[in-house]
Amino acid sequence: MINKSVAELIESEGLLLQEIHIKGWVRTFRSNRFIALNDGSTINNIQCVIDFENTSEETLKRINTGAAVSIKGTLAASQGRGQSVEVQVSEIKVLGDSNPDEYPIQPKKHSFEFLRENAHLRVRTNTFSAVMRVRSKLSFAVHQYFQERNFNYVNTPIVTGSDAEGAGEMFRVTNFKDNEAPLAEDGTVDYSKDFFGKETNLTVSGQLEAETYAMALGKAYTFGPTFRAENSNTTRHLAEFWMIEPEVAFMDLDGNMDLAEDFIKNVLNSILESCKDDLAFLDQRLTQEEKSKPQAERSDMSLLEKLRFVVDNNFKRVSYTEAIDILRNSKPNKKKKFQFPINEWGADLQSEHERFLVEKHFKCPVILFDYPADIKAFYMRLNDDGKTVRAMDVLFPGIGEIVGGAQREERYDVLVEKMKAMNIDEKELWWYLDLRKFGTAVHSGFGLGFERLVQFTTGMSNIRDVIPFPRTPQNAEF
Repeated sequence: MINKSVAELIESEGLLLQEIHIKGWVRTFRSNRFIALNDGSTINNIQCVIDFENTSEETLKRINTGAAVSIKGTLAASQGRGQSVEVQVSEIKVLGDSNPDEYPIQPKKHSFEFLRENAHLRVRTNTFSAVMRVRSKLSFAVHQYFQERNFNYVNTPIVTGSDAEGAGEMFRVTNFKDNEAPLAEDGTVDYSKDFFGKETNLTVSGQLEAETYAMALGKAYTFGPTFRAENSNTTRHLAEFWMIEPEVAFMDLDGNMDLAEDFIKNVLNSILESCKDDLAFLDQRLTQEEKSKPQAERSDMSLLEKLRFVVDNNFKRVSYTEAIDILRNSKPNKKKKFQFPINEWGADLQSEHERFLVEKHFKCPVILFDYPADIKAFYMRLNDDGKTVRAMDVLFPGIGEIVGGAQREERYDVLVEKMKAMNIDEKELWWYLDLRKFGTAVHSGFGLGFERLVQFTTGMSNIRDVIPFPRTPQNAEF
């Protein structure tokens, strides 16, 4: 008897008339005869046909949506539409019951809000099983890309004493008991008596530590959890998310842009090849969702068209200054249709501006570079004009910025001055400054929020629906 997954059976017509053994969960059971069985290996169910006359009444009553079952039978050519094979059941055992009066994931349409409240079970739906399989394949593709190019995977600290972004929105880590934190003479908490002997937080980025490894191993990347204590309830923000952050020694901004474009195209190509069924389902789901929106809010591209839009087009490289001129003179800006009008150089671009550049003006993915120093982080290399930095953002259709990166400031004196200007304590980052004292060199890197990439790849509109258990303000369930 052959043990196979549902995915393997559906693709294996060569096993016709063979005795097979399969296990999975009941999606539907109709006419006391037809079971739609799924084991998570594919978006597709396999139909299992039982002989209800020779199946006990007790067993029939236990075959409910959500029940786990073990089935033995013969793989046969299907008599129904939409499937090539089915299982003629000779023996069925219920491994785990599912009470239909209590099981929340019934075979009907559920709102995403309801499914977030049942995040431990939502992956049993078609949408979330497809999303999470794509997420898994994306994760593998990320590692495969870097490993095949001799990048070194670095596990950077989750607990840190530095704020890489300088934003201050960090989760504090302490061993002090409630209301028992010792105070210094000035009335502030004395963190020298805490577990780590200093104030510590959950990291917002592994970039700074990754730079230390790039400056020794040449090429390094991190891929791990990061945290941001931003009290935001938008569809674009999470308090806990995963970041992909490569860092490369002896690479300038042009090389950084080359790397980002090649990386994204390679990873998305891999998913287009390995997740065809899931992407076809998600493409159809998004098309139906778009139909319910007002005409003005509908996307011009399907999900698969967006993916091919990125993979098949060269990324247009445009300076921030040129982009500002384009936006300032654009029809939406002149007709005051932008929510955030562009009036002058130095404005921090919003998603609406980024999407206009990609979807309407250039009609291809865009990389903006050389941003004003005042709106970018301290570690980005200052240009000779003294007012812009060697920063870059990769912009996608439907989502805006998906990658942010820069050539890092390798000059010790310049970095110290920038830190002073931004009130960043040199003593906290003494080790980071050391990289500029001992064998400094041009180096660059970028950060890509993994959930943002999953969101783009799957067409999901809310970032909470592309991570297994979302962490957001007032929500740490599961």
